[in-house]
Parts: sequence; structure tokens; C-alpha cells
Amino acid sequence: MMPVNLNVSAMLERAELFFPHKEVVSRTKEGMHRFTYKEIGARTRRLSSALQRLGVGVGDRVGTLAYNHHRHLEAYFGIPGLGAVIHTINPRLAPEHIIYTINHAGDKVLLVDEELLPLVEKIQSRLPSVQAYVVMSDSSSVPPSSLQPLYAYEGLLMEGDPRFPFYKDLDEYAPAGLCYTFSAAGAPKGVLYSHRALVLHSFAVGLADTFGLSEADVCLPVVPMFHVNAWGLPYAATWFGAKQVLPGANFTPEVLAKLIEREKVTVTAGVPTIWMGLYPLLEKGDYDTSSLRAVVCGGSAAPPALIQRYEENLGIPFYHAYGLTETTPLVTVARLKSYQETLSGEEKLALKSKQGLLVP
Repeated sequence: MMPVNLNVSAMLERAELFFPHKEVVSRTKEGMHRFTYKEIGARTRRLSSALQRLGVGVGDRVGTLAYNHHRHLEAYFGIPGLGAVIHTINPRLAPEHIIYTINHAGDKVLLVDEELLPLVEKIQSRLPSVQAYVVMSDSSSVPPSSLQPLYAYEGLLMEGDPRFPFYKDLDEYAPAGLCYTFSAAGAPKGVLYSHRALVLHSFAVGLADTFGLSEADVCLPVVPMFHVNAWGLPYAATWFGAKQVLPGANFTPEVLAKLIEREKVTVTAGVPTIWMGLYPLLEKGDYDTSSLRAVVCGGSAAPPALIQRYEENLGIPFYHAYGLTETTPLVTVARLKSYQETLSGEEKLALKSKQGLLVP
């Protein structure tokens, strides 16, 4: 058997090869965008080549301050595809924490959503490692900003190579991603994800007794892409060729309901407050959610009443999951075993409200 390194870029290459016509639907402040995996692949390669021209090389850190959209998805693959490390930064953190994580990571380049530029402008003087800034928007020109040097993402892509070869045979234990976790005690702690870890985690997301994500699914990750890689869904969905729906910034329950109905979403994931906010809207029956086969909830414990309402009142399967930044993140999923299906409703709800079974 031939040994092959498990590399992140190979997951996108599979989507390019076998699912070139499947879609990535992306909501940004400029509107809705639709790309095929063939187009996403070409754009990602353009990004890798552009970052290389900016001096990014193997092992360098590239930070992202961005929401859930196609450009962030391209960064998920384009940065590791160059042998560099993507550092997803939570823009909701206090400025001091953002400064600390960027400096601790040693980010060389920052990719920043246009609406987040003011945040970075205020702290630029305290980011000695950052050598370039890239603004992510639909425009190919840069907006007025004190950030220097500042490049337009779309402008860089126009000059990039759509056939840029991703680096091959990177050590699968080499770092590909970086997230920071926080606690009440001490400074934020960085967690490095190897190529191997991200690929194996994607395997786990596709297991039938986990989320069972497959090519037939339409995946809507509501959990932010700056939060533990959106629980690994963008990586897995790309690898398996699932259609992806990325909701962007400042979404509302109405936006999510419309996306679920229009795009026929089958799998979605987010924290309990998302599903608490969405439930009253869905309860009115104004939106068709019949396509949904799984609502995945994590980040904190889901109230049993919430699980019950989705399953009994809306007929939508609701899965309680648990994970940690340090575990890539999925650890357990609460699914009933086959012999538990005959239990009473109260007994089944009690099981579904627990942490569940360890993911293989």
C-alpha cells in the first residue's frame, strides 16, 4: 500500500474533480453569490499564488478576521494549500485579546472583511509581525483606510494563477490551522490543527452515526467560521461534495429561514441561542423546512424543551453535540442506539439531552 500524506488541499481537489458543478452559495453585504466547486477551486488557487507573491511560505501564519462566506472558504484551503497556517480570529473578542492572539501567532498577513477594517485600523500600530493587509469585499480596489500596505482580495485574485499547484506531500503532521481558546485563568491558548487532524475530523463528520454528511446534503453552517473551523463543516462539506450555504454577517432568524427554504438545506449547525431565536418564526409555519434532516446544536447545553419543540412540534431531528477547541472539535454526538428507539418519549428526550456517544 502506498503511503500518502493526508493534506487539506486534497479535499478541495476531490471536489474540483468529482463535483465541479455543485454549488457554494454565499451571502455577503453586497448580495447573494453562487460559485461551483470548479470556480471555488480556481479562485482558491489564485489566492494561494497571490499570498505566495506577498511573501507567505511554508509555516507562515495568515490571520483571517471574517464571517461565513465564500472568500473565507477559499482561505480555508488556499492558505494550507501553500503550506502556511490559517489563523481564524474571533472579531467579537476584546481588542486586547485580538492583539495578543495576532502577536502570539506571529501572523504575517491579515485577511479582513471590509466591515471589520475599523477594528484593525485601531490596533495596527501594535501588530509588529503583520506585513500586509487584504480587504475582503466584492470590489477589486481598496477602500480608504489607514492600513498599509492594503490590498484588495478580488484584485489579488485577478492577478493570481488559477492553475497554481497546491503544495504536495506536506507532512500530514504539519500545522494547517490555528485557533485560540479562552478561559478565566491566564492568557488565551493557541491550538494548532495538523493537516491530518482536519482530514480525520472530516471523516468523522461523514460517519453515519455522527452527522452522516454526504454529497446529497445541503449544509448551512451557522456557527462562525472563526469558531473552531465552524465545527469542521466547511472542510467536510467540500471534501464530500455537499452543497454549502454560507449565511454571512448580521443574519437574522428571517434570513436563516429564507435560506433553509430556498436552498433546501438538509443539515445546519449552531449554538442554542440560534435555534431559540429561530423557533418562534418556524412555529408560525410560514417557511418550508421539510428538507431539514438534522439541526446540530453545540457550544453549550441545549435545553431539553428546545430539543422537544424542534422534534415534536416541527418534526425536525435535533442533535446535541459536544466538542472542544483542543479536539478539532467534535467529541460526542447524542444519537439514539437502535434498541433505544422503542423507549418512551420522555426516556428518549433524556438521552438526547445528554452529551451522547464518543465519536469514533
